[in-house]
Amino acid sequence: MRASSTQVAAVVALALLAGCAVGPNYERPAVASQPEYRGLVGPAEAASLADLPWWEVFEDPVLQGLVETALESNLDLRKAVARVDQAREGVGIARSEIFPQIGGQAGAARQQSPIIDPSDNRKFNVFGAAFNAAWEVDLWGRIRRSTQAAEANFLASDEARRGVLLSLVSGVAGAYFELLGLDLQLAVAAENVVSFQETLDYFDRRYRGGAGSRLQVTRAEAALAQVAAQVPEIETRIFAKENQIAVLLGRPPGEISRGGSLDEQLMPPSTPAGLPSELLERRPDVRAAEERVVQANALVGVAVANFLPRIGLTALWGGASTDLNEVVDPTSRAWSYGAEITAPLFQGGRLLAERRAQIALWEETVANYQSTLLNAFADVSNVLTLRQKLAESRVHSQREVDALLESVRLSRVRYEQGLASYYEVLEAQQQLFPAQISLARVRTSEFLALIALYRSLGGGWQLGTNWLPPQP
Repeated sequence: MRASSTQVAAVVALALLAGCAVGPNYERPAVASQPEYRGLVGPAEAASLADLPWWEVFEDPVLQGLVETALESNLDLRKAVARVDQAREGVGIARSEIFPQIGGQAGAARQQSPIIDPSDNRKFNVFGAAFNAAWEVDLWGRIRRSTQAAEANFLASDEARRGVLLSLVSGVAGAYFELLGLDLQLAVAAENVVSFQETLDYFDRRYRGGAGSRLQVTRAEAALAQVAAQVPEIETRIFAKENQIAVLLGRPPGEISRGGSLDEQLMPPSTPAGLPSELLERRPDVRAAEERVVQANALVGVAVANFLPRIGLTALWGGASTDLNEVVDPTSRAWSYGAEITAPLFQGGRLLAERRAQIALWEETVANYQSTLLNAFADVSNVLTLRQKLAESRVHSQREVDALLESVRLSRVRYEQGLASYYEVLEAQQQLFPAQISLARVRTSEFLALIALYRSLGGGWQLGTNWLPPQP
């Protein structure tokens, strides 16, 4: 369809005046809310552990160095960054359709055409060069909705990248504290090996001096072997944990440096959880899930716009001639401009099915968003309760270890004074070792629970794209 300049101008004006796009505008889905987390001890407050950068939560300098290395070299993070870059360029691709598409073309041909005069069979050359432009007037907002979808996809990818960052920091810190916990278990096992060896030597001397029995020696030897067997098992786990950390750092398996021991690590003085409503803005998985709803909502608008006519403007300017030198001559000038409208008349139900499919996708993303948020609330609640119970468990475990240490000392004194049998000494030692291992595990679990709380709250949400600490 050709149109006059007045008609074309009218179409352009109408396009510029069109301020709304078809399809639903985004509204945040309704979500379950609660004034405070279940399991929270004390009043809820706006401040949150998630407000702190990770280097203020984990103050061990060696751990900070390991995390920095991971942030610079981890391969999973590189993949996440590449996915964000892809999504960012996708926004540019979608937005490009809002602008005129300008191209150029040139051609040369030799031909014979008897159509006008059948008796004229002369052969001649045809040369041409032209610029062409085409612009789809986004009257119904199809391109704008498509761009909104691409932007939401980019933001969801960026939140996924932040989720990888948070997981990486948490993963390195968690593995590091597990490593320190295994070091503590190894130290406990080694200390008990020495203690059981001293008991064996003592019983052996008494046996050789005629004051003891061979049964005492064999029982003490078996108790020593039982504890000593734990050492290589713990060493194997230490070896594997070091390899795990090395992979997170993006380097081949190898030994990992340590800072202070687990006993020397300090908990942050305050670890508030904040308000549940803040999870919507802090947790990367919740934010990414919402961006997927935004994307699906915009794609519903695209599906609606596909039912409506598309209006396009076209223009061409160039030249054509049988002589190459005359292509740019004003007498060989060729130009045209016009407008066209295309509309779907019958598609066999395809457009209707596409719209229904997009609505179903939107409903899926809404349900996923609501489910993600509920799971986020549960994560925080579980960790808050876990931290409280671990603190109680550590107190009881410490009392148990202190009591058993005293029991071992008293049993030795009683045995030397002839007031107790060797069974009492061995029993006290055999009860002490697992209690010490249990205490080491509880202390490790406390640090792991701190990391889990930081992660479940969306820690580091204010860091933006730069998660490296400031240089002094």
